[in-house]
Amino acid sequence: MKVTMLATTCDIRDCPTIYATDRGTLLFQGETPTDHGLQIPGHETVVELPVELIRKAIADGLI
Repeated sequence: MKVTMLATTCDIRDCPTIYATDRGTLLFQGETPTDHGLQIPGHETVVELPVELIRKAIADGLI
């Protein structure tokens, strides 16, 4: 899978980030919350992203 960074909240690689793949999908890097109370299947996960990251990606025309 080829991955391209679209938007991030900082210049180091330890921040919430949105990536595009060559499969036509998006990958999201963010915190893994544990206090959400959701029933998530074992093959899935939930990540928490700052709203400002989504706004930046939209404003930059990336998503």
